[in-house]
Amino acid sequence: MNRLLERLPDLLYNIREFKGLTEAELQEFDQLAQSIDLTLDDQFIETATLKAIERREHMLNIIADPSVETLENRRIRILNRYQTKPPFTKRYLQQQLDMLLGVARSNVTINPEVYILTVTTSIDDAFLFREMEYTINTVKPANMLYQQETSIMERIVIKESAKKQVLTRNTRLGTTWKLGRTPWADRGEEVVIFD
Repeated sequence: MNRLLERLPDLLYNIREFKGLTEAELQEFDQLAQSIDLTLDDQFIETATLKAIERREHMLNIIADPSVETLENRRIRILNRYQTKPPFTKRYLQQQLDMLLGVARSNVTINPEVYILTVTTSIDDAFLFREMEYTINTVKPANMLYQQETSIMERIVIKESAKKQVLTRNTRLGTTWKLGRTPWADRGEEVVIFD
């Protein structure tokens, strides 16, 4: 017995038309419940469907590139756009960048004497970099200059070597040296000092 038929009076349980009617209505009610759940999910950015994300992007004038950006990247961008409302404080900007890039991947410093806002980051993702720049330019005051510093940690291997080569000069005062006809100097053999 289906759950809709259980709600009817007992004397209707065995009537074939009511069984068929409640079976057909049950499918409609299941679809309605599923639609209600999807509509509720679409009210929140973190659980929204692709259609709802596209609608919000249109409202915020965001042009997304689905071939490069994942649905999660698009959600992060929308959340960031909603959360970038002044007033601006250094702590607020640091919290926004930590939320966007990850904790300890950026450092905000302000030099109030020369009105320079410096953001040091260690990111190599172009999407995150563009969104970070948008966030900073949205919340920083107009009288401050934004300066970007990158601090990607990589190892650099340095190899030293020294070579020596003797040059014999062909140009002397009072000689018959002619400009363009003979070279300024002749190179000797290259000798490796250390490698």
